[in-house]
Amino acid sequence: MSLRAFACPSRVGTLAGLRSGDPHGPKVLAVHGWLDNAASFVPLSAQLPQLDLVMLDLPGHGHSASLPAGAEYLLTGALHPLLDAADALGWERFAVIGHSMGAAIASTLAAAAPQRVDKLVAIEMLGGLAETVEGTVQRLRDSVAATRRASASPLRVFPDLAAPVRARMLANQLSEPAARLLVERGVEAVEGGYVWRSDRRLTLPTAVRLSEAQVQALLAGIECPTRVIYADPAQAYFPETLRNERAARLRHGRVHLLPGTHHLHMEQPDAVAALLRDFF
Repeated sequence: MSLRAFACPSRVGTLAGLRSGDPHGPKVLAVHGWLDNAASFVPLSAQLPQLDLVMLDLPGHGHSASLPAGAEYLLTGALHPLLDAADALGWERFAVIGHSMGAAIASTLAAAAPQRVDKLVAIEMLGGLAETVEGTVQRLRDSVAATRRASASPLRVFPDLAAPVRARMLANQLSEPAARLLVERGVEAVEGGYVWRSDRRLTLPTAVRLSEAQVQALLAGIECPTRVIYADPAQAYFPETLRNERAARLRHGRVHLLPGTHHLHMEQPDAVAALLRDFF
């Protein structure tokens, strides 16, 4: 399989990524999860060579530019950069595959721009994380306080890749090869070793989230055919009851369950690809 580097301009700076597959095949943007990067989709890309697959680093992740000083990372803030990438590619219509936070972004994009997105694959998330009405004020206060005290302390320098690889394995139940894929694209070399590339503002609490009713209204507005792939067992922050309620809001949705962990598309790319070949 041939992977090519990809880069294009966007309104928030240069977007970087990887491209694979058949240039004449179905056009697909792949959107990774929080603190991951384009390498998240490398295992799956090897199983779907018939696609023209562009795997993006979201702003502040991987090799893409970070947002300007003072800007905040919001889920809806990723929509225009993705559309900018599609415009740069000359894609009027395209499909989107998203994992975790990337699936939240992808499903929001499908609702927001139905004239552009013709198919959606959401892996391990559908819609964004919601906030209760009662939690609105505390969330805003926590975000403001955390942002005001955000430290400018030096980044931790790792002497080699062993420690960051081990950290990703423990945090995400990842195998060593999957963790290494993410780490190798997610760090940069400095004097004395390596530091994380990702913008530290990504770890700050989000100031505002939609309510659950708003998230479900967005999902009901998705017009394109949609495949949802959930790992079994469910993640604690996205329990089975909630994820089924959300999937039921889709007009043209189909849900698949696969035994496994959160990064299904990395650990079981053959099984995930088998669910998608006929879809594309």
